[in-house]
Amino acid sequence: MAETTGADSQYLWMDGEITPYANATVHVLSHSLHYGGAVFEGLRAYSSKLGIGLFRPKDHFDRFLDSIRVMGYCIPYSSKDLTKASHELILQNEFKSCYVRPIAYINDTVRGLKLPETPKVHTAIAVWAWGKYMGNEGHLKGVKVKTSTFRRADISSSLPLAKISGAYVTSVLARREATLEGFDEAILLDPHGFVAEGSGENIFIVKNNEIITPSLGYILPGITRDSVIKIAKELGISIKEENITRNQLYVADEVFFTGTAVEVTPIREIDHHQIGNGLPGPITQKIKDLFFKCTQGEIEKFKNWVDFS
Repeated sequence: MAETTGADSQYLWMDGEITPYANATVHVLSHSLHYGGAVFEGLRAYSSKLGIGLFRPKDHFDRFLDSIRVMGYCIPYSSKDLTKASHELILQNEFKSCYVRPIAYINDTVRGLKLPETPKVHTAIAVWAWGKYMGNEGHLKGVKVKTSTFRRADISSSLPLAKISGAYVTSVLARREATLEGFDEAILLDPHGFVAEGSGENIFIVKNNEIITPSLGYILPGITRDSVIKIAKELGISIKEENITRNQLYVADEVFFTGTAVEVTPIREIDHHQIGNGLPGPITQKIKDLFFKCTQGEIEKFKNWVDFS
């Protein structure tokens, strides 16, 4: 796997200041650590002929700010402020391409569950070198996944549109379960038994040259997911959003994950069922190729997706 600790970063951005990595600490009594109330986001910066480009930063930071509002927090930064800070931090760390992790959290100023009406919220951004989330081989040849015993929470007791740290405990457990059983990733079902998403990815299937992806409701409306839907339409490929059953996964011609970390990664096996011929399919490859051209600012129609430094 290409996952790292991020220790190759030299600096973080914290509350408007560039801070040395070793000094970017949070107290052990942080309210967000104890109760899972931090809000985070994730986006990538890509190296290209046009410079270092943040991929869809406005969409990512708008979602970050929406998640913050969902928690009843407030921070003094706009999407433009956070985009500018990310570029500055990438430059300070001398990265050509990297992963960008904004986070908003409450430090050790509050004890217990009750929050003040206007809690003091800190904001930080970290960047680190992050290769292929599922490893180079998984990215090229596809990954093996299993249907998890863990399920997405009911819509009445969860906030699936927001990236809140405590909500990811289920994802951590699902990913751990899959890894211990020899799989690369997990697929979670929703409370009704329909396919929801991966532990940190959206999912698409291809059947008879048509793409299907789960409807919104129990899933995070991913920005890479949205990119893929738009790319598919640009390629003239039929695509629809509807409930997907586990059975449909097994008989699909192609299945792939999407997400900021995973980008576009083929799935070659689910619950020991080979998908298609066990190799990345042609539609997956077309989507993947055009997606990476978009990250380079090479597709005129989607050039505004990339913010270059």
